[in-house]
Amino acid sequence: MKKNNEIGQATALAEKTVWQRLKDEKWLQIMAWLGLIWMLIFNYAPMYGLLIAFKKNYRITTPLFSMEFLKSPWADHFGFQHFINFFKDEEFANVMVNTLGISLLKLLICFPLPIVFAIFLNEVRSDRFKKSIQTISYLPHFLSWVVLGGILTSWLDENGFINQLLVNSGLMRKPLSYLAYPKFFWAIVVISDLWKELGWSAIIYLAAISGIDQQMYEAAEIDGASRLRQIFSITLPSIKGTIIIMFILAVGGLLNSNFDQIFVLWNPLNSERSNVIDIYTYTTAMRSMRYSYASAIGLFKSVVAFILLFIANQVTKKVNKTSLF
Repeated sequence: MKKNNEIGQATALAEKTVWQRLKDEKWLQIMAWLGLIWMLIFNYAPMYGLLIAFKKNYRITTPLFSMEFLKSPWADHFGFQHFINFFKDEEFANVMVNTLGISLLKLLICFPLPIVFAIFLNEVRSDRFKKSIQTISYLPHFLSWVVLGGILTSWLDENGFINQLLVNSGLMRKPLSYLAYPKFFWAIVVISDLWKELGWSAIIYLAAISGIDQQMYEAAEIDGASRLRQIFSITLPSIKGTIIIMFILAVGGLLNSNFDQIFVLWNPLNSERSNVIDIYTYTTAMRSMRYSYASAIGLFKSVVAFILLFIANQVTKKVNKTSLF
């Protein structure tokens, strides 16, 4: 009887028209449509502005949604002249090396350390101590790079805290202005990024760890497994899916070297190692009012990011059967 009732309900639901179902789910539909409208307005409508990258010389006074913009001349070589100019620029190689160098270092260092931090924090038995460490590690995230950049600039100055500590401890003979030396810039960027985002990046892994069935750990303890063995046999395999998804997103953002961070630490003395794509766009294109050229560089970044995201997604899909799409 119960089975017949379930079949009857399923049949009645299938027989409902689309409009009847929309009416029954009107509040859910309203919520969904509001999100869809927001996405169309703020994510898809601005894509129309990509046409700027293919225009010969876009002027900011020209309205985008106007015939004047549409009738304005296209760039040479079927609209790809600005891309060609970027690839031929003498700074192109240095810009790409700096961007990929900083991003790869962040991927190799700043990506795995939050995972390790989250696992170690999960192993802490004292709730009071754990909450204190979490608060201390989260705090830098809520400070803007303008504030942290000012702190770092002061600390790394010749009379700053770092130099005083190293000189007084006998590790250095004389102080250095670290931001004036290009060879130190990549290390400063990676360490400062780790300082700011370590605790915050660990949140998602802590959330994934908290969802692991505790009976698995209890069974492992009965079998005599050490805490280290439990980490490698239970914790890491259980959060593997989360790690893979975060890794795919990190690979997709390789060309995003964090403009705010680089900009507050950048100066003409360290430009040899700080001139990344975002800084190059700002200094060379935006200051010269070359909006079409700047848009072309931005579009180039987006295309490369999509290709990297797609490749990382396909690789992880074949290797670990986990992917974004």
